Amino acid sequence: MSSDVDLHVLYKIANAPINPFPFPHIYVRDVFPPDYYRALREHLPPQQALRTLTSLGRVSDYPDSRLVLPLTSDEIGALPEPCRGFWRHMASWMLGPTFGQVIAQKFLECLVERFGDVRNRRFYDEALIASDTATFALGPHTGTPLKVASLRFYLPADESLAPLGTSIYVPRKPGFVSAGAEPYHLFEDFRRVATMPYLPNTLFAFPKTPNSFHGVEPISDPGVRRDLLLYDIKVTDPPELARQAPAAQPAATAPVKFSF
Repeated sequence: MSSDVDLHVLYKIANAPINPFPFPHIYVRDVFPPDYYRALREHLPPQQALRTLTSLGRVSDYPDSRLVLPLTSDEIGALPEPCRGFWRHMASWMLGPTFGQVIAQKFLECLVERFGDVRNRRFYDEALIASDTATFALGPHTGTPLKVASLRFYLPADESLAPLGTSIYVPRKPGFVSAGAEPYHLFEDFRRVATMPYLPNTLFAFPKTPNSFHGVEPISDPGVRRDLLLYDIKVTDPPELARQAPAAQPAATAPVKFSF
């Protein structure tokens, strides 16, 4: 296995063209070296190691058909070997300062448009292994105000589930944008622009913007399972929440991982 996996991933992401419509996003094939991707598939944690987001206390209203394992020291440490060693190594570079800085620079124009002087903001990142089962679906949404950039690494075994990737949307109501904290919208209120094919060793990534509407269409096959690696950059003090009443602002509990 290559010891320069991080450089391969950073090279692929940093040099990927940004698609501007309907919001900035990238779609990257072969994002990991082939041998590393095979090893990643072989070291996916057992399903019993994953839990729902609600049981972890991360959200109050989210489908239980998505199971996750946060890539934290405690969660990784509880995995059996050889899974433990593999994910500990991945977390060491994916959650190190360089990776997050490259992602932030990739979408810097959007960050400046949203935050102004980004040096006055505090950012952190997190990664989760995720597994979606047959009933999983998410209506169009732009993401929580804490989100800055979202990366979705697709981890299927083959190309048979290509139609099950994340979809991007435009609202039927002209000029409709996110006001900050928002619910998941109804599919019928949006037009689907495209679906990012759920293909092996592929990445879909985008910054949060007022119109970064994305979602997952309902999955009808009862035997389907979508494996993903989720990486997010978040901000401790989102401006959208600062415009609300002080009582509505959550406390920033995550450590500051990097800044500009």
